[in-house]
Amino acid sequence: MGYKIAVVGATGNVGREMLNILAEREFPIEEIAAVASPASQGRQIDFGDSGKELKVRNIENFDFSDWDMALFAAGSGPTKIFAPKAAAAGCTVIDNSSLYRMDPDVPLIVPEVNPEAIDGYKAKNIIANPNCSTAQMMVALKPLHDAATIKRVVVSTYQSVSGAGKGGMDELFEQSRAIFVGDPKDNEVFTKQIAFNVIPHIDVFLDDGSTKEEWKMVVETKKILDPKIKVTATCVRVPVFVGHSESINIEFEREISAKKAQAILREAPGIMLVDKREDAGYTTPVECVGDSATYISRVREDPTVENGLNIWCVSDNLRKGAALNAVQIAELLGRKHLKKG
Repeated sequence: MGYKIAVVGATGNVGREMLNILAEREFPIEEIAAVASPASQGRQIDFGDSGKELKVRNIENFDFSDWDMALFAAGSGPTKIFAPKAAAAGCTVIDNSSLYRMDPDVPLIVPEVNPEAIDGYKAKNIIANPNCSTAQMMVALKPLHDAATIKRVVVSTYQSVSGAGKGGMDELFEQSRAIFVGDPKDNEVFTKQIAFNVIPHIDVFLDDGSTKEEWKMVVETKKILDPKIKVTATCVRVPVFVGHSESINIEFEREISAKKAQAILREAPGIMLVDKREDAGYTTPVECVGDSATYISRVREDPTVENGLNIWCVSDNLRKGAALNAVQIAELLGRKHLKKG
């Protein structure tokens, strides 16, 4: 027996990827619904490569009461309105927005890292999916933290434009084309030109000079992994369509060699270690697109601090950073709490 699953925001980048991954992983489904705004009602969208097409339903009159789980990829605005309604109707919400991540009554889950936290979902019948840049870093840090206890993390991100949605991807494409043919290039999604450029600014600025994206990485790491870990982040948008990269400097309480770290990461769930000290012996964003793994390369010791390591971390942000993690949460919820059959 399968589950009745609604994907909310099904016409967006992440919503479409959720449908793809549900089909790809053969999630046990009795019925699947694609739900979106009234503007998308009636559109036909593919359910992955299953050959099945779904007619998009209008979220404003969708009845959640007969559904087991709703995977929300609709942004904070619609989520604020409809997620509590779905949860109150008995449909467990797995939310990809930032709205509930720091709510103490809502578990913030990366299944490879803190699966036990899902037990608290009943307080609001909502489970939060972490920020895309946080999710892949948590997969990388968890096994190392278990081995040597992390004290401090310094992370610089290289985040693709797909993190800003379809509009961000379109802007990179249109600006690149305009530069080649000599047409005017406009900024609408990003604050500065993104084509052939990098922008050290994601989300709004806070009073301390950090951006909200950087703040998310700090507070979400503490909630998911360990509140004692100190984190400082610099988040940068780069002209890459899909795939976030991170340069992570880690300081540990106990000694851990690069060789030991490589051995640990090689066996860790969700990680693919590609670390040859030679030309092309590492992973770049282009190579991770469409893959579910978090790739780790360039593992090396940092001699400037006691018990320090540097690693390079790459992942498809639309998958592990969003859609895949949500589906993995749904699988975990099914195994632990909503068993059927």
